[in-house]
Amino acid sequence: MNQQYKSKISRRSFLQVTAGAALLSGVSLPKSANAAGGERLSTIIDLSLCDGCVDRKIPACVSVCKEINKDKIPPIVDPIPEPWPRKTIEDWSKKQEVFDRLTPYNFIYVHKAEVTVAGRKKIIYVPRRCMHCDNPACATICPFSANHKFKNGAVVINQNQCFGGAKCKDVCPWEIPQRQSGVGIYLNVLPGFMGNGVMYKCDLCFDRLKEGKLPGCVEVCPREALLIGTKKAIEKVAIERARRINGFVYGDLQNGGTSTLYISPVPFEEINKTMTRKPGQPDMKLDVPRRMAGTDFLGKAVLAAPVLGLAVAGAAGAWNWFSRRKEEVKKKEGKNG
Repeated sequence: MNQQYKSKISRRSFLQVTAGAALLSGVSLPKSANAAGGERLSTIIDLSLCDGCVDRKIPACVSVCKEINKDKIPPIVDPIPEPWPRKTIEDWSKKQEVFDRLTPYNFIYVHKAEVTVAGRKKIIYVPRRCMHCDNPACATICPFSANHKFKNGAVVINQNQCFGGAKCKDVCPWEIPQRQSGVGIYLNVLPGFMGNGVMYKCDLCFDRLKEGKLPGCVEVCPREALLIGTKKAIEKVAIERARRINGFVYGDLQNGGTSTLYISPVPFEEINKTMTRKPGQPDMKLDVPRRMAGTDFLGKAVLAAPVLGLAVAGAAGAWNWFSRRKEEVKKKEGKNG
């Protein structure tokens, strides 16, 4: 069902943000809505409000995200070990200024969509970042438990556990995670044979959430096009906004549901036509079935596994097992599809 919503947000605290949603939707509020609490959070990206910050060189959301995460990635080793057998090195350390696609140093970018609706041309600006799926396949498939879905809704990659194998990117319908070679734990295990760096993506400003702060992109948006609150409150506000602007929603059904809801005054089919899927530039196709729905049991097994034990005593075997398992799942999904 298509949904849209409208709300003004307070930027002082999560309680006030969620309260703003509740005032429009009539829902009750939790005592707290931060990373330590049990309430799951969701975000709205309202394309009817976003203007792409055309008066700035870099959109505000992109700029603040870069500033917050500028020291996230440690120095890259030189030379970077050549991985076997693919021998592919992905090094963005000398291209950190790139902001028109997703990279290990750029977790959000803004796509400009020129669409024609009812014979009229319209420009829509679309901020893209991790969707923070409700049941992320990326967290299920990671053989080293480096990718985790937290109770507050954020999907976070722990760079101190990630080997850069890109399994998370392989199973992500939008191929969101991006790899930086020459950094991470693999350098201390079997560089060249065990991994190829670390995968990076938006973590919903998880550290800021733990401090009761807003994600940077939500806090600085001059048009208040981004809103965050408890999932229940946000969904209620979504319904209200749907009634107001008669628009469309993306993210409520895709990949089994996500914690990121896009609101648009024009159909997403039209927006997707302006998107040519490229590395670091995902599309917005409507038909995005739940990936690896039959393998959720793996998530519990992986999270229970001792990471260092795997790394020291058989990580290569575990890696190959998960690779084979992923291929089996893909074949099975192909037959069922």
